[in-house]
Amino acid sequence: MIRLPGPGGGTREYEPRAAPLALAPAGPPASRTVFAAAHVVADPFADTAPDAPAAVDWDATLAFRRHLWSHGLGVAEAMDTAQRGMGLDWAGAAELIRRSAAEAKAVGGRIACGVGTDQLTGPADLPTVREAYEEQLALVEETGSRAVLMASRALAAAAQGPDDYLDLYGHLLRQSAEPVVLHWLGPMFDPALDGYWGSTGLDAATETFLEVVAAHPDKVDGIKVSLLDARREVELRRRLPEGVRCYTGDDFHYPELIAGDDRGFSHALLGVFDPLGPLAAHAVRTLDTGDTEGFRALLDPTVELSRHLFEAPTRFYKTGVVLLAWLAGHQEHFTMVGGLQSARSLPHLARAYELADRLGLFPDPDLAEDRMRSLLAVHGGIR
Repeated sequence: MIRLPGPGGGTREYEPRAAPLALAPAGPPASRTVFAAAHVVADPFADTAPDAPAAVDWDATLAFRRHLWSHGLGVAEAMDTAQRGMGLDWAGAAELIRRSAAEAKAVGGRIACGVGTDQLTGPADLPTVREAYEEQLALVEETGSRAVLMASRALAAAAQGPDDYLDLYGHLLRQSAEPVVLHWLGPMFDPALDGYWGSTGLDAATETFLEVVAAHPDKVDGIKVSLLDARREVELRRRLPEGVRCYTGDDFHYPELIAGDDRGFSHALLGVFDPLGPLAAHAVRTLDTGDTEGFRALLDPTVELSRHLFEAPTRFYKTGVVLLAWLAGHQEHFTMVGGLQSARSLPHLARAYELADRLGLFPDPDLAEDRMRSLLAVHGGIR
């Protein structure tokens, strides 16, 4: 029995699960392409400050990626889950891409890497934004990874309207060596991206986004949509050119979107698949057999945890993701680059532990309970 923070400032007792959900490593799912956006592990012994360059524990960071690959998942590298723009700068992201891509080649893992403009530290004009994208795209292509063109804060600030997005993305797609994934990250994940694609109205923004895809279908592997709006995602994927995938980034509605309907389905590129990795991969392999009910029975119960991790302010979901990695034994500490471990309250973290434990996500429940007790004692005085 463990005492957890309760409503109204008190505590309540919770009985942890006795046994984990045991899932052995297995090959990639066949019917869907599934990426987990992976977090980075900070170096807890680095003498650094919140606004200093990130100090990364490379061994632990790459070990976690091997864990995801062993269960058949692809790794979406250097995305917002890795704290791009929230602790991890471009120099750190570039090193992460190089190391992770080399590791992917060594183990035969699928990898896609984020391309952005975060080397820019102040206001920039459109030619400078384009050059920043080109620099990052060249690095990702040199590693042999699939490129994910991420939404750019600098572009959102510099663009005057839809035409600027059409021109810039068209330029990048024409010069890309291989098809890329276009990423639409909503303002709930990053407020600086409000009005992306040249309009604060989602209907108008959607039309611009689709115009980019329609003009270069041979250069677009897929789109990754993170708007937390299932209806809009379904409408988007139904309008995609043949052969262009839709990768759901909807951490609220992913089971129904991946399952799909008689008119199509979404693949997946999700931050919540970082903590859900083995369970998510097992569920999609169940879907491979045509057992949609079995797939939903496995994945639907995880939505409560995901909605909790991604509750507003959504951009701080990374804190819960790293907490669960620590509790699951994938790293030896609960320290994050930029000090982001402080971004969620103790009651929020305790609830994340409880929901994850109920799902059987911790390979060693006793270890998870012991670590949660230490966190509660240090930060809440709960003993």
